Amino acid sequence: MEECELQLTEPTESLREAYIDFVDEFHAAGDPHVAGEWDEVHGDFSAFVRRLRNHAIGVDLPEGWVPASTYWLVREGRVVGACGLRHSLTESLRDFGGHVCYGVRPSERRKGYATFMLRAMIAKARAMGTERVLVTCGAGNVASAGVIDKCGGLLDSESYSPAAGRVTRRYWIDAVGSHGRPAESPHGGAPDKTGK
Repeated sequence: MEECELQLTEPTESLREAYIDFVDEFHAAGDPHVAGEWDEVHGDFSAFVRRLRNHAIGVDLPEGWVPASTYWLVREGRVVGACGLRHSLTESLRDFGGHVCYGVRPSERRKGYATFMLRAMIAKARAMGTERVLVTCGAGNVASAGVIDKCGGLLDSESYSPAAGRVTRRYWIDAVGSHGRPAESPHGGAPDKTGK
């Protein structure tokens, strides 16, 4: 894969059609990853992007939420994944959610994009001064557990999470250790390209 093919970008109105297509694919597959966004992205997309950007700087956060930065992974103009980094943890996020969330569109899975995004979020957490990153996944989510393992995740606990309605695994990743290295392309080389 060419270095210029993968780009991790902040939400932008210029990717409106590409992001709607991304959400529509999840919706068509019955995948709940972005189910809550479907109405919003098909309505006022500008307001959706503005909300995500505001949340990154701690503006207009719902009660109990923490600032969180959102990024879209784009390949050749197509949104192939989305990820987020919560800037801090609440007790609720320690149980389920953690610092990082990520999702890859169904047709683009098993290509290394989730690993790329998680490594990128670890690097961003490190740049913000976070030394350990908490990542959670469902106990039955073998693919996500594999991604977390590749990125140096160490299983801390596994128990029923009322918020998730399932058994949740909680992993800690050392953001300053060797596994928290900068993101690389799934096919080698591409650095995190956020322009920062």
